[in-house]
Amino acid sequence: MDKQKIREWANRIILGAGLILFVGVMIPEFTIYGITIPSFRDFIGGLVDILMSPIVSLVGDQNFFLILSAMAIITAIYSSLIQKYVVDQSKMIEFQEKMKIFQKEMKEAQETQNTYMLKRLEEQQAEIMQEQMGVMKDQFKPMFYIVLVSLPLIMWAYYYIGMHPDASMLFPFWGDRLLSGRVFYIFTYWLFWYFLSSLAFSQVLRKFLNIRAAGV
Repeated sequence: MDKQKIREWANRIILGAGLILFVGVMIPEFTIYGITIPSFRDFIGGLVDILMSPIVSLVGDQNFFLILSAMAIITAIYSSLIQKYVVDQSKMIEFQEKMKIFQKEMKEAQETQNTYMLKRLEEQQAEIMQEQMGVMKDQFKPMFYIVLVSLPLIMWAYYYIGMHPDASMLFPFWGDRLLSGRVFYIFTYWLFWYFLSSLAFSQVLRKFLNIRAAGV
């Protein structure tokens, strides 16, 4: 088996594992023949807890927010590097430049009521939209790589906080809040802090690594 086929099989395995994790989050706890089967989230959380328990003991329960922050940074670094090296950045930049030119020409054609140019641009628009779908598809693919790291960590945080409902954190402006409390709807305080930290650090990394998004 040559290197190309090995790479393809490895890619399929990683994508498959990512898809299983992604779908598995939605599998709830259920009972069959009197035996309670834990939810997929709790099952993965319990497995990860074997690795994370010594770290929590070292850091201390009262400093759990530091672990959440470290998780957010790890996720941001990992996802940014995946985006950098899995997505074709040159293709992304080329498409964005093409979109800028198209939008500029479309605006000029509409302002000058140039029917010939408008017709030509409308014909070109279908091609642009098709190309944009391809670029977005390329960006969607790395998500299954990213969930291999991020979802187990999130599942573990759910598991740990579920086992420690009194865990709290001192937030700016809000003061001391239970991590299991809700900010709004399904967003708990710990999840809000995790995503906020990850997003902030990720934006800095994406700027530093010159990672483009599909939109303009």
